[in-house]
Amino acid sequence: MTIQPVPVWVKALDPLSQFGLDHALRRRPEVALVTDAELAALPARPTGPPPVAMIAVDALDAAAVQVLRSATQRGCRRIALIGSTIDDDALLAAVELRVAGVLRRTEATPDRIVHLVLAAASAAGSLPPDLLGRLLGQTSRRPRQLRVARGGGLNALSDRETQVLRLVADGKDTQEIARELSYSERTVKNVLHDVTSRLQLRNRSHAVAYALREGLI
Repeated sequence: MTIQPVPVWVKALDPLSQFGLDHALRRRPEVALVTDAELAALPARPTGPPPVAMIAVDALDAAAVQVLRSATQRGCRRIALIGSTIDDDALLAAVELRVAGVLRRTEATPDRIVHLVLAAASAAGSLPPDLLGRLLGQTSRRPRQLRVARGGGLNALSDRETQVLRLVADGKDTQEIARELSYSERTVKNVLHDVTSRLQLRNRSHAVAYALREGLI
């Protein structure tokens, strides 16, 4: 079976980073770079992998936030971010702006960039362990803003959902979780999709942060 490449729209705030990302991704069979016009022409519900915005910034300032919002307006519901400076407020803002994966510029090798894109496309998300810990610390200091749509309670996680989220919190990827719980990878993805959709969360990193903050795992 032929695997369709993930459409990737690349946007950097400086020409050198734009060139570097284009060069790193252009020859990779797992992805297909798309222009502004090609991105606009993609259907709202693509039959293949969803488009991913790969955005490179120095810091998550006002200009960077505008680029993130522009990516969403262009139809990219999955965003991967490469940044030089990632402070706590920027990290939380990135998650709230639909960023599914974050990579430091100093760690942005071609293989890691592609891994970040694929993780974002599959809604798996990708955060370095120390950044995930900082995200958890940030969410624990914020007042609760999310509620389960029905029932108003927090007893909404099934045993299976709890098991999966605990393993995500341990840093395990989809394949490792499936192997440990004797599930298929599709089942693991469906569990995480159900949790994020029901609790109105952005991605699996946001789900883990929420669950830990509320004492659910």
